[in-house]
Amino acid sequence: MPSRSLWSCGGARLVAWTWVWSVALLGARSIPANEVNLLDSRAVMVDLGWVAYPKNGYWEEIGEVDENYAPIHTYQVCRVMEQNQNNWLHTNWILTEGAQRVFIELKFTLRDCNSLPGGVGTCKETFNMYYYETDGGEDEMEEGEMRDGPGMTEEEDRAMKESRYIKIDTIAADESFTELDLGDRVMKLNTEVRDLGPLTRKGFYLAFQDLGACIALVSVRVFYKRCPFFVKSLAEFPDTIPGSEASQLVEVVGHCVNNSLPLYEPPRMHCSTEGEWLVPIGKCVCQPGFEEISGFCQVCSVGFYRSLLESLTCSKCPPHSVARQTGATSCTCEDGYYKIDSDPSNMACTRPPSAPRNAISNVNETSVFLEWSVPTETGGRKDVRYNILCRQVLPEGRGLEECGPNVRFLPRRVGLSNTSVMVADLQSHTNYSFLLEAVNGVSELAREHAKQYVSLNVTTNQAVSVVRKGHTEKSSIALSWAEPDRPNGIILEYEIKYFEKEQDSSYTIIKSKETEMVVEGLKPSSVYIFQVRARTSAGYGAFSRRFEFQTSPYLTATSERAQASIVAVAVTLALVLLAVVAGFLLSGRRCGYSKAKQDPEEEKMHFHNGHIKFPGVRTYIDPLTYEDPNQAVHEFAQEIDVSFISIERIIGAGEFGEVCSGPLRLPGKREIQVAIKTLKAGYTEQQRRDFLWEASIMGQFNHPNIIRLEGVVTKSKPVMIITEYMENGSLDTFLKKNDGQFTVIQLVGMLRGIASGMRYLSDMGYVHRDLAARNILVNSNLVCKVSDFGLSRVLEDDPEAVYTTRGGKIPIRWTAPEAIAYRKFTSASDVWSYGIVMWEVMSYGERPYWEMSNQDVIKAIEESYRLPGPMDCPEALYHLMMDCWQRERSNRPKFDEIVCLLDKLIRNPSSLKKLVNSSHRVSNLLVEHANVQGDCNTLSQTVGEWLDSIKMGRYTELFMEGGYSSLETVAQMTSE
Repeated sequence: MPSRSLWSCGGARLVAWTWVWSVALLGARSIPANEVNLLDSRAVMVDLGWVAYPKNGYWEEIGEVDENYAPIHTYQVCRVMEQNQNNWLHTNWILTEGAQRVFIELKFTLRDCNSLPGGVGTCKETFNMYYYETDGGEDEMEEGEMRDGPGMTEEEDRAMKESRYIKIDTIAADESFTELDLGDRVMKLNTEVRDLGPLTRKGFYLAFQDLGACIALVSVRVFYKRCPFFVKSLAEFPDTIPGSEASQLVEVVGHCVNNSLPLYEPPRMHCSTEGEWLVPIGKCVCQPGFEEISGFCQVCSVGFYRSLLESLTCSKCPPHSVARQTGATSCTCEDGYYKIDSDPSNMACTRPPSAPRNAISNVNETSVFLEWSVPTETGGRKDVRYNILCRQVLPEGRGLEECGPNVRFLPRRVGLSNTSVMVADLQSHTNYSFLLEAVNGVSELAREHAKQYVSLNVTTNQAVSVVRKGHTEKSSIALSWAEPDRPNGIILEYEIKYFEKEQDSSYTIIKSKETEMVVEGLKPSSVYIFQVRARTSAGYGAFSRRFEFQTSPYLTATSERAQASIVAVAVTLALVLLAVVAGFLLSGRRCGYSKAKQDPEEEKMHFHNGHIKFPGVRTYIDPLTYEDPNQAVHEFAQEIDVSFISIERIIGAGEFGEVCSGPLRLPGKREIQVAIKTLKAGYTEQQRRDFLWEASIMGQFNHPNIIRLEGVVTKSKPVMIITEYMENGSLDTFLKKNDGQFTVIQLVGMLRGIASGMRYLSDMGYVHRDLAARNILVNSNLVCKVSDFGLSRVLEDDPEAVYTTRGGKIPIRWTAPEAIAYRKFTSASDVWSYGIVMWEVMSYGERPYWEMSNQDVIKAIEESYRLPGPMDCPEALYHLMMDCWQRERSNRPKFDEIVCLLDKLIRNPSSLKKLVNSSHRVSNLLVEHANVQGDCNTLSQTVGEWLDSIKMGRYTELFMEGGYSSLETVAQMTSE
């Protein structure tokens, strides 16, 4: 039998029914694990005791029972027949428990006003919900009643207390019931949920305002959401209350459990306002000596080990090693086998190699070529190296003594990786004994090394005694000499070695079958050193002593008229060359090169610090190959007197000291502005060498897109490196300051300059390894120049940009995958970096891969992810970027191909119109500007501008006088 309650409606009585079986549908339900109830009116067994006012009971608490006869408390009101209703119902104080955002779930029924008899005009079908925050105490209402303020009327007291409340929302029903529903015993229950926050006090009250509606509040539930205790990847995350904002994520650091440790970084997750764990970062893995099985770390068994966090399971001990206890992090080598610290844990224990085999010798005068075969037993290692001990046999059986420091071993005496060595500068007619030793990484740990000896006799020729100078010119010297007195055979040829005085590390050797020779290609007014030696069938003799001769000055009295003729011819040739260059640039011809053949009879070999160099091919020489690093500095960098430099201001800070700027005033030259790197006081000798090492590299380069070294100051303090001054600083900072200010053609021009500089470095055989926009400098003419040739030093102070590997530190975001994985740095890896620089330029200095961690970048690249095209980037440029990011390095373009492609794009600006994606902003393409004329495919309007762009503006007047006043006529020039 249903129970019923009466709702008073003015002077009439309206009967409404609350059906037991309908309420029973609200029976206890399971609460999600991520919800915590602060209030649930259904769970209260006794009266709720909420405060209603006015105090004449308009809101009435009605007790019901469900089908299990459990008490249910509802609040009802129905004052639809009276005007100006303002009936309030207040809950008790609700403690927030630290939650800053809560949710309110209302279940209620509402009577349809149209179904009321007599068409009540004041009836409402909505009610309002409010809240009031308080920390409790004196503000809290006691014993469920509202206290009147002293001297205040009931209306004033009520208005004051209502003003404290803040409105949450007006609540309306999705469905309302009618008289017919009552007859059919149908309950139409509504559910509404509202969120409330941010909350800052310890608790709050809820209030419901009725303005004249028939309402029954069946259930009120207040709860907050939390991220519950959670275990993932061996990491525990505690119960966490979300933040106050709807979109806020709270980062929580997890705790590694069960013998586990963080991998790379502590595990983290983020708690959302919906009580969900999101965005896992990092994880825990079992500590060494344990492996993960079914979510728990289990100890490694005997005979197994685990040493690295990255490995997943315990591994069986490698050959010739054993683990005798559980939980081993490494295995112990068996007797007679060894392992060094740098050996990986999964490598077998090894032993020293046996002796080298089949040693033979080949004598050539005072040189001996030794050759042998690899040992029969290498000890199980691949790092077999060979050492040579040279001993001279003393006369009359007096024993052996070690060879002196004058004997040279090419390439070296110890640590040889190949199975041959050249021993030079031995004494003539002398017996030598050689000891060949094979070693590997564990030889120092063993007691004995295998050795093998080779004994042989050597006889040398006699050296040429005197070299005479004949006729001299400004670029040549005629030489003659006499045969040696006792040549030890028929002389087959002579070798003439010469070099500029005080530059003996770089010399040239030419050959002659006669006893005279004209040496050409020398510098005017320069002093040269000459030495001559003879070769017979027995080999070469020793070089003669040094002879010093000087070339003639630039001009002599007899050659002044010839000089004037040469100047005229030179000007004519320059114009012809200029015409050919112009035709080439304007024709859009593909890049290429030709290699002239050299007459073998006139072949010259150039030696630079022990490196063979051929004429016309300039190669990079690593300063580390010099025994004395100071020699490399003074060979490649000009020493500048400190009095020629004035420091005016500090423009930055470098690794070794301050970076300044000021004028450089060299005698006989115009004053120029330079950048000055200084070495701070208190440096060590190693720091001084590291500081000057970059100058030793930079001084070898001479290209308009490579930062120019002016010189060094090493003979006074502070030690300085002087370079050209670049007004606009680093490219990445410059682009950020001028975001969106350049045309696409200007950006492509910058990229072309960078590619040109890298092509030069590639041709020199130099690999940059740290090509990035931060290492490109920009001058006032927007010319970009490659700089920063000190990768290994600079990165040590930049942990955000690097990823540590066994071999050192590398800039992950700019580095090719093979260089990250195997440290294979080549020009192809520089091409990958160049693609990243292109992306930086087209995005105006944006950080590659944004806020991704280094580990995430490595993983993304391995999974074939590539950076998307920057906004408003031409499609042709993005295709070039993607070519630079080919996984196979052999598929990437060469720098000369990149330069050619960029030249083609510059000559055809229309090819840059198609964009990868567009921001729909005002176009900044140069192709929309009106400075492209005719079919010349060039960006300049006048001949003068074109000549200025190729650094030949001084010839503008000559072009005008010759009738070449437009680019069309220039394009028609011929060699005639």
